Amino acid sequence: MMAAVLGLATAQVEAACKEASRQGSVAVAANLNGPDQTVISGDPDAVARAGEACKARGAKRVMPLKVSGAFHSPLMAPAKNHLQLALEKAPFQDPAFPVIANATAEAVKDTGRAVASSPISSRRRCGGSSACSTPRGWQGRAEVRWVEIGPGAVLAGLLKRIVPGRTW
Repeated sequence: MMAAVLGLATAQVEAACKEASRQGSVAVAANLNGPDQTVISGDPDAVARAGEACKARGAKRVMPLKVSGAFHSPLMAPAKNHLQLALEKAPFQDPAFPVIANATAEAVKDTGRAVASSPISSRRRCGGSSACSTPRGWQGRAEVRWVEIGPGAVLAGLLKRIVPGRTW
């Protein structure tokens, strides 16, 4: 299960997840989307407890997400192993330009198979660390252009809030 927590600092969300994780049930801060938006992920009972703990800490809203798994959490480790095996068989080429790795918020040119599979079971760092808006070494560079690939426009919406005036 996953849920978006709005209006609460990531440190508070992390504390709520730690408090809610017990008896083999886990909840983690999975997506750091912005200073006031963190997505939690994990076992349904732990995510529900963490959501309640976030509300008690002052979260404006906790919204369950319609997803088919506890993505970006340790619960996805078995899927990560399968993905790595599949990537080993696939032809792979490094990009011609730096790409921001969403698990580390670093600009990388040698993505490799490990970078491609790591976000499935580890935290995504987007706006929470300003990675989407100002990756290390890219501040003030006019040639930076952000492109969202995939369905929807969630990341573009987050970026517009984090860095007004950027080109999408």
